[in-house]
Amino acid sequence: MAQDDPADKGDDKNTKWAENRTNWAEDRTIMALERTFAGWMRTAFAAIAIGIGFNALFGKLDPPWLAKAIATLFILLAIVFALGAERRACKAFDRLSSHAVDSPKLPNIRLIAWSISAGALLLTFGLWFLNDGSISG
Repeated sequence: MAQDDPADKGDDKNTKWAENRTNWAEDRTIMALERTFAGWMRTAFAAIAIGIGFNALFGKLDPPWLAKAIATLFILLAIVFALGAERRACKAFDRLSSHAVDSPKLPNIRLIAWSISAGALLLTFGLWFLNDGSISG
């Protein structure tokens, strides 16, 4: 077969270049996954900010629990964003291997996502119970 012919030295060079391009593409994919994960974390923080802002602006709605309920919806949506991004990122990073870039450590990605989720849950608890001790506001 042609690829088994040792007389053709150009094939080795072409093979090496093809492997390098594949490795570089995989490294670019890893960096793109990092940026995507960071984007989803920013989106989670934005959802938390929208929830806090909504409660601050419309906290005096009637009935009083309505603003808290809408704010809670946005804050819980942030948890969905953070945990969904963590699951997708970890699955993708497991499939890829880095060559020239440092791949992020999966425990760090999990720590970031779960920390944002825990903070959002604490914020929800504080939103409902730390004002005057009553749920109705």
